[in-house]
Amino acid sequence: MRKRTLGFVALGAAASLFLSACGGAATGGGSDSAGTFDLGSTEITNPSDKTGGTLRYAIEMDFDSTDPGNTYYGWSWNFQRYYARTLLAFNPEPGDAANELIPDLAVDLPEPSDDFKTWTIEIQQGLKYEDGSEITAEDIKYAIARANFNGGTFTQGPQYFKTHLDQDDHNVYEGDDPLAGFDSIETPDDYTLVFHLKDSFSEFPNVLTQVQTAPVPIEADRGELYQENVLSSGPYKFDGSYEPGKKLHLERNEHWDGDTDPVRAALPDRVELEIGVNQDEIDQRLVSGEIDVDARGSGVGPAMMSQLLDDQSVQGNLDNPFSGALRYVNIHTPIIEDVSCRQAIMYAADRDSMWRAWGGEPGGDIATNLLPPAIPGSNPDSDLYPSEDDKGDLEKAQEKLDECGESDGFSTTLAVRAESANDVQTAEALKEALARVNIDVTIESFPAADFFGQYAGSQDYVRENDIGLSVSGWGPDWPSGYGFASKITHGDAIMETGNFNTAELDDPEINGLWDRALLTEDPEERADLYKQIDTLVMENAAILPVVFDKALIYRSDELTNAFYQPAYMMYDFMPLGVDRD
Repeated sequence: MRKRTLGFVALGAAASLFLSACGGAATGGGSDSAGTFDLGSTEITNPSDKTGGTLRYAIEMDFDSTDPGNTYYGWSWNFQRYYARTLLAFNPEPGDAANELIPDLAVDLPEPSDDFKTWTIEIQQGLKYEDGSEITAEDIKYAIARANFNGGTFTQGPQYFKTHLDQDDHNVYEGDDPLAGFDSIETPDDYTLVFHLKDSFSEFPNVLTQVQTAPVPIEADRGELYQENVLSSGPYKFDGSYEPGKKLHLERNEHWDGDTDPVRAALPDRVELEIGVNQDEIDQRLVSGEIDVDARGSGVGPAMMSQLLDDQSVQGNLDNPFSGALRYVNIHTPIIEDVSCRQAIMYAADRDSMWRAWGGEPGGDIATNLLPPAIPGSNPDSDLYPSEDDKGDLEKAQEKLDECGESDGFSTTLAVRAESANDVQTAEALKEALARVNIDVTIESFPAADFFGQYAGSQDYVRENDIGLSVSGWGPDWPSGYGFASKITHGDAIMETGNFNTAELDDPEINGLWDRALLTEDPEERADLYKQIDTLVMENAAILPVVFDKALIYRSDELTNAFYQPAYMMYDFMPLGVDRD
């Protein structure tokens, strides 16, 4: 998942739901938890300032890119902070304080103009890269420019800067001076950046937390090859052994100064990531102590979940927070063009079976709308496509098929990420449900690393291969309706490749409401606009919500300082350490 893919939720409900199902927490488990289930959702578990050792990660999928300018997976953003410092950051504390913004490279939070079109921020002096050279404001300006204005060189990352900066067309890879004419960000001196936006944007500081603000000197950039050895601004650097699809190992960066960094504890001597490991193997090795963290961050797979639920001795090692993410199915509007045909899918879907594909109660709550409950403007009690026991309304589905001239049903292809067992099971449940009204679904699996770049997010591939459906997951880039859903529902977010508005929803009324929200300073007024958008997206039947998910996460006794960070929808990687000889 993006993501990027990257929570912002009230975390207290997960424990009571899970303990009710399991009969209460058992003793045993984490060394500091005394058997307390879900402690890491609200507290730091096994706190320690012990340094040294190797922190061992594993993951099944590959990076979309190790380049901070070209990534949108949430786990990738979290992990890349080991070697990529950003202008701002989310507060590295558990609970409600986790959503607060704090400076990282910056001295303080940015200062806006009265109309929220101009934002000024200063960075700390004396910050250094791994080679000992100083980080400057121009390096951050260039990093943002190359990530957003690159002539199509990069397609994976978010485009907030490209959307909002008051900037004419530009390509840093054309001409002798990459920044000539790039005037939407001024650098009046080596430590000041001034951002000029097209329109008012009161939520702009949230964009400055993203890894695209990690500095890149012009002379260090190698375009697409930069991902092979990113120049570190953080406490760790590539150790020279990076193999895409296999491993990324990090070692200490001797030029990082911990006194300047309020985000990263940098406790381990080394950080090692294994890539391409089967999820069931990851789960087994996690529980046996052979690895410390599943980098994907979304919890154990279905097989291990069942095993852990039945084992009372490990309840103190488990956390079960709401992630703040929505698991859903895109209904691709260029392929299934008639809204009545899309609504037939909404009515025919068996939400109960898809919910069970995510593990039932410990896996999350059935979703009937777009915005997660903790996002202002969400209306989780709204359901435009109700059915008895959430099993689907086949009569209504048939009526909609009649309306769109497909009374005998139709066929289409459903794209799914091969590495996600939950996604695959969701697809299988939907296929079975739709067959009841003669909608014939063929499931096709694709690698997660290229899912949006080459397959479900590629307009040409979707059209050439009749992909009418795809399974996705999405979490907020920051805790608002805009930060959650604009990139998956605004027509301006549609891209030829690397498209995360995968349904290609381009509704003028929805687009207009998003644009109004940018100009609306009052949070309550914005929340009302987001509520209207939520309803309209459901009426358009471009997104079939499945689950507001929870993760069942196992943490070992050796893992220190683990707590759930809703901003990344997983543990905050930066404070983690290991306590072993």
